[in-house]
Amino acid sequence: MPIHEEHLIRPENLKTHEDLVIDGIDVSGHWSTFIESRVVTDYNEALEEEIAALPGGEFIHRCWQCGSCTNSCTVNAINPDFNPRYWIYLIRVGMESELLRDKDIIWQCVSCNKCTYACPRDVVPEGVMKATAHWLELKGHTPKSPSMLFDEEFSEQVIETGKIEEGRIIRGFFKRTGQPLMQDWLVEMAKRLVAKLPVTLLVKMGLASVLRPRTSGWSGARDAIQEYVDEKQAEQRKALRLDELVEIAKQEVKPGQQAAAE
Repeated sequence: MPIHEEHLIRPENLKTHEDLVIDGIDVSGHWSTFIESRVVTDYNEALEEEIAALPGGEFIHRCWQCGSCTNSCTVNAINPDFNPRYWIYLIRVGMESELLRDKDIIWQCVSCNKCTYACPRDVVPEGVMKATAHWLELKGHTPKSPSMLFDEEFSEQVIETGKIEEGRIIRGFFKRTGQPLMQDWLVEMAKRLVAKLPVTLLVKMGLASVLRPRTSGWSGARDAIQEYVDEKQAEQRKALRLDELVEIAKQEVKPGQQAAAE
């Protein structure tokens, strides 16, 4: 699966000689531009399996590099560096370090699903982008995004109570992201709610926020869902070798440093 696009060549890998003569022929400047050869020393042969183990990445193996995803991509039309086809290529050949060079833009997928509709192989590129962003966060290459923190807050509340209480979700999300609760737009929205909603409904909303009511008979469903979530997370940790990496990191820390950290 060779890469032919010139813009995919990193600028630092292009070498130009301003004064070069070969066999009596002056090839200085543009004519002496070469791609610097390099050796990949950190090849990760399990990279495709790691992405495939995460939700959305299950069908990455189907990709045949036609480029339909990138050609139809909303973000690529604005930023040519956002290239799903290229990243899928890097994942499938195990070039982890090359993939990490774009870690700051991979998460910019807007989930418009144009790529998914255009894909002739049902790779679901939108899902692959989400799985890759999730992989970056789980591996510690990027901090958890606000959207992931919101998903965690939302999921934990649903699993715990079987209900969705918007005020508690907002408070929990702000706490996770370090945002102040008193924000101008939120205060304005609260004022409008107080002015328009019936008093009885406002009282119910307030009580729900404080008392955290649960769906009747929810404990059995909660335990079943939590068991399923734990099972899937264990599978993902195993596929990504997260526990193994944690143990390696602990062994690399000197005893004195570990004691200080504790």
